[in-house]
Amino acid sequence: MEFALILASISFLLAVVWGPFLIRILRRYNIGKRIRIDGPQGHRTKMGTPTMGGLMIVVPVVLITVALNIYNLLGQTVIGRSILVPLGVMLAYALVGALDDIAGVRGMRQGEGYPARRKIVWEILLSLGIAVAMLVMRLQFAGQVGVPGVRQAVELGWAWMPLAAFVIISSANAINLTDGLDGLAGIIVASAFVAYGVIALLQGQVYLVHFCFTVVGASFAFLWYNAHPAQMFMGDTGSLALGATLGGVALMTGQWLLLPVVALVPVAETVSVALQVLYFKYTKRRFGQGRRLFKMSPLHHHFELLGWSETQVVQRFWLVELLAVMAGVALALW
Repeated sequence: MEFALILASISFLLAVVWGPFLIRILRRYNIGKRIRIDGPQGHRTKMGTPTMGGLMIVVPVVLITVALNIYNLLGQTVIGRSILVPLGVMLAYALVGALDDIAGVRGMRQGEGYPARRKIVWEILLSLGIAVAMLVMRLQFAGQVGVPGVRQAVELGWAWMPLAAFVIISSANAINLTDGLDGLAGIIVASAFVAYGVIALLQGQVYLVHFCFTVVGASFAFLWYNAHPAQMFMGDTGSLALGATLGGVALMTGQWLLLPVVALVPVAETVSVALQVLYFKYTKRRFGQGRRLFKMSPLHHHFELLGWSETQVVQRFWLVELLAVMAGVALALW
């Protein structure tokens, strides 16, 4: 644990130093945020703020993890090669997110990037590939699920594969939906990785503990530049990569049933979007005109339109997330 905390500090320092260079690069190539037309009016001032800031997290995490595990990566043990899973998930989803971010700033679909159907096909293929790789590598909890109150992990066999793909995809998109306010996604992601870092520590998965806290340190560094008013945004490059990696880490600990608890805020954000869409379609079919359940979705925009300031939403959501993280760790101990 001591070394994991040191890694978090090193990751923070590297990312903080890398941050200003990244901002300059993004500004030079006009990789700036395009604001949704139907978004809150107060967000119009954020137009042009550099996006793809997730690279500030991904690059240091990958470099530190590879440097730390270069010997193990070349080895033949399953434990040594297991670190390839979160690394592979992070890099693959960062690439998908980067392509989407670039498409968005180049004028496609009013800043929204590639169509959702195209992205979901990519995500399904990637997630299924990751799930198969985990089973083939025979990782500790591949094919299993931990149930609170049950000492022995439950064996699911190959039925685990589609469930694992769903966990990764849903986690990636939940964090993506959460990334809408300055500092919100970064602090939520950092808190969730702390939870799974602790769970991995209790299981003796040292490599995973180091990885989780490396992500935490880099996420804190990102928040240095993403705090309101943000100097850069995470973009899909960061939100998809970190969300998918969080799902991958949850699978590696076997405690993926606890992910909706640990990531309570992203789950609430996702549910708010689903309810908004379903309610709008239902009322349109029933009354001839669609109605909204929330003032706006995802949920953080609803509270903004209720009169909460952006910083109030972020801070209050984080307090809820901290309680959820503590509950998740407690359930893992049960």
